[in-house]
Amino acid sequence: MTEANPTHFDPSHTAFIETISLTKKFPMVLALDQVNFEVKKGEIHCLLGENGAGKTTLAECLYGYYRPSSGLIKWKGKAVEIPSPSVAMRLGIGMVHQHFMLVEPHTVLENIILGLDTPGIMLDTRSTRKRILELCEIYNVSLNLDAYVWQLSVGEQQWVEILKALYEGAELLILDEPTAVLTPQESERLFGVLKQMSLSGLSIIFITHKLNEVIAVSDRVTVLRKGRVINTVNTAEVTKADLAKMMVGREVVFRVSREEVQAGEVLLEVEDLRACNDLGLECIHGLNLKLHAREILGIAGVAGNGQKELFETLIGVRKPSSGHIRLLKEEITHQSAGMIYDKGMAHIPSNRIKEGLILDFTVAENLILGREWKLPFSSRFQLNKRAIRDFAQRNIKDFDIVTPAVDHPTGKLSGGNLQKVILAREIGSQPHVLIANQPCRGLDVGVIEYVHTQLLKLREEGVGILLFSEDLDEILTLSDRIAVIYQGEIVGLFRTKDVHLETIGLLMAGGKD
Repeated sequence: MTEANPTHFDPSHTAFIETISLTKKFPMVLALDQVNFEVKKGEIHCLLGENGAGKTTLAECLYGYYRPSSGLIKWKGKAVEIPSPSVAMRLGIGMVHQHFMLVEPHTVLENIILGLDTPGIMLDTRSTRKRILELCEIYNVSLNLDAYVWQLSVGEQQWVEILKALYEGAELLILDEPTAVLTPQESERLFGVLKQMSLSGLSIIFITHKLNEVIAVSDRVTVLRKGRVINTVNTAEVTKADLAKMMVGREVVFRVSREEVQAGEVLLEVEDLRACNDLGLECIHGLNLKLHAREILGIAGVAGNGQKELFETLIGVRKPSSGHIRLLKEEITHQSAGMIYDKGMAHIPSNRIKEGLILDFTVAENLILGREWKLPFSSRFQLNKRAIRDFAQRNIKDFDIVTPAVDHPTGKLSGGNLQKVILAREIGSQPHVLIANQPCRGLDVGVIEYVHTQLLKLREEGVGILLFSEDLDEILTLSDRIAVIYQGEIVGLFRTKDVHLETIGLLMAGGKD
């Protein structure tokens, strides 16, 4: 096989990149099964599917990260082998991974040129800087090229990855779940820039499981399910319901039914709470909240208004400056995270990979994390492996966790199954209060429906749930009451059935009700 000759490429007749019967096998897993897929010159083509459907595996075969087990890849009409990312980049294929590949102690400029072939001994940073700034101007990106990556927001880090691919001369840009770490405003801006890029001739593969994004940004969409292509359609000719059915193989309920129930006693009380951020600046200012049994209280707000610090303070990993936190009328303000967990406050962190799980541990080990030294999982400082295995098998079945075995490494599960492991563990602790921070971030519609159903079931059983979410639809769907947070203060508190979306939006932006 040889690399394609660009002079022989006719975009009006030939797919820009194409796979023919592409198959990828891993031990015990058929990740891709005879996949036929093509992207045209200058189009935005969405790869849609549930977590674990094979979207990222297909992209990483195109990028040279994986070698296909069988099948063919054509680039500009000619069959090619792509044994490594460096070969992909030389062809003109760039990829921005869901988990960024940046070196945090290096600057933006250094990260963009890192790993590139440069002529001569000395690096010409002047011309490099000029070219990067030109790209920033074309796409209206504001970045300090001398800032260290660790100083950047997540959205800014993503732009570093995109600029790196463009600087390398990418003609096809693969974006793997690019909005998973972005605010709605950042996502809207990204969509606008991607459309600008496609109009200039850049081809884009946009990997997602979010139906709204498919409708908003793509020209065509290919739906994968369990490693197989279900269909490729023109986006303008299908509805969200059509795509959802193709994606999960059944009708999907976009809004689960929330029955009205009578709230019970106060389970969690927060009084005049103050806390500082990582820079030592106060970011929670005299905050007051009450959470009742059989209630979901939604915390609505734009990212960066103190949600992270409030969540960490409540679960005991950030110490408050002053104020009181009471669980079942008991003061827990200065208790450790372990003690608070033992008293019945479970939590779902926003970052399941860094904060919720130990990826090198098995599924069984993660399911008992935090309770490994308690009965029935251990006795006399020895783990009871049979009890752990039985508990894991029961939870894998009850929570529909797709894994080959209980001792399978957790890091090899899809994002939806990772979240189910956390959900099973936290619900299994039989909490009085569950604090859920972005519990559906990065999940597909099928898993979102499942998580929502589980949360409402907990509510009916008498658990109080404090729900942090930047998705207003999720807040409105699940919450009995909504508290709006702005700059570390609760600026509005409403019963969901009595409030208008415009009111919440105004308060989130710092306006007055």
